[in-house]
Amino acid sequence: MSSTTPVKMKLHAVAHARAGDKGNRLNVCLMPYDPRAYEALALQLTPERVQAAYAHRGATAVTRHDLPLLPAFNFVIDNVLEGGVNGSLNLDGHGKSNAFLLLDLWVEVPAEFRKRQP
Repeated sequence: MSSTTPVKMKLHAVAHARAGDKGNRLNVCLMPYDPRAYEALALQLTPERVQAAYAHRGATAVTRHDLPLLPAFNFVIDNVLEGGVNGSLNLDGHGKSNAFLLLDLWVEVPAEFRKRQP
């Protein structure tokens, strides 16, 4: 198998993310470790797929903002924070840990895009 043959792996093996809140909206910024993985991830991380990953949290809509020059994606996920930091009894009202829901998705990318362990 060549290093350009796509293999299935968890998204956290090829990208990192940071999450934050704006009221009841969650922002998740995702950046691949290797910029060459951007196009493959763009094809797989559709707003519909991301919304499905957050459906159990009540997500009603997802907007994906593509930032190819960084390369990065910003996902804005509506109604997922149970009212937001001031209105929720959730232990993580800011949504900081919610990036891991996205990073747990399976993607298919060439193995060479996997983060190298030190």
